Amino acid sequence: MSSTPIYVNIAAYKFITFDDTADKRAEFLTTCTQLQLKGTILLSPEGINLFLAGLREQIDQFLTWLRADARFSDLEVKESYSKNQPFTRMLVKLKAEIITMKHPLIKPELGRAPSVPPKTLKRWLDQGHDDNGREVVMLDTRNGFEVDVGTFDNTIDYRIDKFSEFPEVIATHKDALADKTVVTFCTGGIRCEKAAIHMQEIGFDSVYQLDGGILKYFEECGGAHYKGDCFVFDYRTALNPQLQETAAVQCFVCRTVVTPREQLSPEYVVGQSCPHCPPKKISQKSLAVKYTIPAE
Repeated sequence: MSSTPIYVNIAAYKFITFDDTADKRAEFLTTCTQLQLKGTILLSPEGINLFLAGLREQIDQFLTWLRADARFSDLEVKESYSKNQPFTRMLVKLKAEIITMKHPLIKPELGRAPSVPPKTLKRWLDQGHDDNGREVVMLDTRNGFEVDVGTFDNTIDYRIDKFSEFPEVIATHKDALADKTVVTFCTGGIRCEKAAIHMQEIGFDSVYQLDGGILKYFEECGGAHYKGDCFVFDYRTALNPQLQETAAVQCFVCRTVVTPREQLSPEYVVGQSCPHCPPKKISQKSLAVKYTIPAE
């Protein structure tokens, strides 16, 4: 039996009033450091967002510590596993929003958008409509380069570069989505939850978020109705529908995900260039890269 340690990777978020973030930052950093965890935690007046990795016992100790705070007693996490530690350091950051939309009046804790469980969504996609007979439209709220790694069949992709662009883009496409049931989705649920709430506020009458995002869907439904893999913001780069690390890597220069076949190209030089890089970007670059939870 192999003695190689298995790292537990957890992703979680919760929208909740969190007005003592400055005081709590040091506690989070000390606790994670003592448990030898690595990753990124964002603390904001609107809640918490985290991606962490460590050994099973240490991850469980952290979750017990965190859930002792009544505000996070019901925090749900999504898990995946890796042979190596996918993060290089431990960061705890203070932010105005745990996911930047530049619409601070949105307060999901005061009323969440309706969510659809993964198994229910799969059934809707199997039958071609929701339980009321309405056409189901999948709306990807992630950045364009993430979508390119994999997404649901026949999804709507507005090619946004950062999440703060979403409100303006969705407003221009509102009429095209009338009379349809729209299901927003993202990697773990945070962006699609904010997106769905915003869509409700501007008049969409049938919009849901995919509960737990793509990672939860993979966990419960595998790759049904999904093509490709799911980009993740750590050194694993992408997970397949079995929640296993793939051989894809991310170009340090242009951020494009490079497939194993593309890695054989002479244009692929680690830390310097890939087949997708514009000519002007192919130059000497720092090999250092920082993976954190997306701020946009």
